[in-house]
Amino acid sequence: MPSTTGSALTGVGLGLRWEFLDEVLDLLDTLDDNAALPVPFFELSPENYMRRGGYFPAAIERVRERCAILTHGLTLSVGGLDPLDDGYLRELGHFLGRLEPPFHSDHLCFSGVDGRFLHDLLPLPLTSAAAAHAAARIREAEDRLERPMAIENITYYLAPGRASLDEADFLAEVLERAGCGLLLDVNNLYVNARNHGVDPVALLEKIPPGRVVEMHVAGHEWRDDAELLIDTHGAPVIEPVLDLLARAVARTGPVPVVLERDNDVPPLEALLAERAEVDAAYRRGLAAREARA
Repeated sequence: MPSTTGSALTGVGLGLRWEFLDEVLDLLDTLDDNAALPVPFFELSPENYMRRGGYFPAAIERVRERCAILTHGLTLSVGGLDPLDDGYLRELGHFLGRLEPPFHSDHLCFSGVDGRFLHDLLPLPLTSAAAAHAAARIREAEDRLERPMAIENITYYLAPGRASLDEADFLAEVLERAGCGLLLDVNNLYVNARNHGVDPVALLEKIPPGRVVEMHVAGHEWRDDAELLIDTHGAPVIEPVLDLLARAVARTGPVPVVLERDNDVPPLEALLAERAEVDAAYRRGLAAREARA
């Protein structure tokens, strides 16, 4: 079983972005103290708010007073060769200490080399050696942050080196060695499967459901020039990804699901409408699980 303590949060939340933060605050102003928000929780990336004063920490505190918050990191580089950054971990620990999320997540990737940040989430070799290396660093991060970690499967367009494992087996080995939870990005799973000629349902069924503590969904786009699906987070979630989400929830049971949008971010009202579509898929998955039981 994962060392991650899990979360009492369920349902579908939103990734909190600067583009609609003011709209969220305006919505809070219109609600009575006991009125429920149309979103059960938000998820934010600490790197966007750490080391900032004034407006942003005050805004986050206002949201936190009314709504649960999950945290999702961008720059831990658990698969990298550089030592984990002491200053970053110290600042991150302080930030998480204020918000007290049930766990902290980041990506199964590397994002820097020789002290230089590459501003991308780059894939690891699909080997047992890379899995052992990443798992050791995940455990180190848990110890230094003094809280459970979850790792997210990323999209990749080329696997470095000669693979000895497929994506699902690599993920399972990392999770087992690290004893951590999985943030299952359903869209990433779908994009990778289509790009690499794998059945997304077959790939999903190899993921250990007991390790999943959270899920992500997002939109992607087809690039004619590359003949690839690109994970842009800049489009609505397509129906096949929603169907895959329902299948995933039927396997895992109720875990928090986050709708992400990072490019071409629409107004909050449009995001809430899309969130309702994701929530419908989530509920289909729970109904299918109950029917099987």
